Amino acid sequence: MSRAAGVAALGAVLVAAAATFDTASLYVPGVALAAIALGSALWVWLAALGAAMIRTPGPDTVEEEQPYPLRLELRGGMLPPPGGELADPLLAEPIVLGFGTPRRVRLNVRFARRGRRVLEPGVLLIRDPLRLASREIRGQGARDELLVLPRVEPVLAVPSAAGAGGAGAGPDAGGGRAALRGRLDGSAAELDLDGLRPYREGTPASRIHWPAVARSGEMLERRLTADADSAPLVVLDACNPPSEESLDIAVRAAASLCVHLARGGGCALLLPGDRRPAALGADLAAWPAAHARLALVGPAGTPPPLARARRAGAVIWVSARGEAPRQLARAAAGGGWLVSPSTGAGRAEFTVAGCTGARLGPRSGSVPAPGLAATA
Repeated sequence: MSRAAGVAALGAVLVAAAATFDTASLYVPGVALAAIALGSALWVWLAALGAAMIRTPGPDTVEEEQPYPLRLELRGGMLPPPGGELADPLLAEPIVLGFGTPRRVRLNVRFARRGRRVLEPGVLLIRDPLRLASREIRGQGARDELLVLPRVEPVLAVPSAAGAGGAGAGPDAGGGRAALRGRLDGSAAELDLDGLRPYREGTPASRIHWPAVARSGEMLERRLTADADSAPLVVLDACNPPSEESLDIAVRAAASLCVHLARGGGCALLLPGDRRPAALGADLAAWPAAHARLALVGPAGTPPPLARARRAGAVIWVSARGEAPRQLARAAAGGGWLVSPSTGAGRAEFTVAGCTGARLGPRSGSVPAPGLAATA
């Protein structure tokens, strides 16, 4: 209100000068300035009286580059606002207020990077066109927290690797798609009975649990689970990344590989600072918690200990630096793999989220790459 007060004071000075020096010509500008200043201040004050801005809370998590719904509601005061703008941390630029501004604003915003976001309340600024008076109204509600998750991208076979067939590659005869399928582990994993589940089409008759079918009348099959130590292990190495972007790329690759391998039968994930890997089953029940942890991974001072990565199955070392322990190929009975934005340890056999994957060590072609599918 300082500008309005200054203009009103100037008008009062002109009116006083007109009365003192008996100069009638000063009355008109003096009264006009005082009226404009007082009128602007009163209009802004009445427009702000009872006005509010309410942001409807959205979901707690959103994946990178996925739309996040922003819903804003403007509640007017006793008079329509003469002008102003609506600013919110999620808006690229403020929304200018006017007589045609809608009461409800619906937008979809996107986040380019993962991590935790603290969303401060928005600000509703009401002011007159001459900017003599203004009132600032803070948005209602406490600060919101949003977790931006790393996006999951498809794992694609490198065309040259798929055509060579040396890593379990082979064309899909059905319809123009090259496919690489199979486990990272070279031998079949030991299977144990782990209860029953509803019958899935295509399951062999030997897996159907006929006594349960006779009792309940519902088709049930035996659920088998692979030995956890034989499942592929994804290790995220966040030690001294060259840049934040390279670490983000590595995190996206690790997330994509986890989803891809889990859907193919299960895998495990070892994050920086963990003492033991987290198992991910084909139902992806444990994936939301792992996904949230991946969103918060920051640079680490040391790489994960190789001893924790020793497995009967394959180990996929995801590194932003493009480096893997020299002993990795020997420590992983099912083969060692390096996935990074700049893999140079061997011929690239698949790509994922801006990274390439190459097998480490002079192992034979009996160790297939992850189950991949690439559009020809």
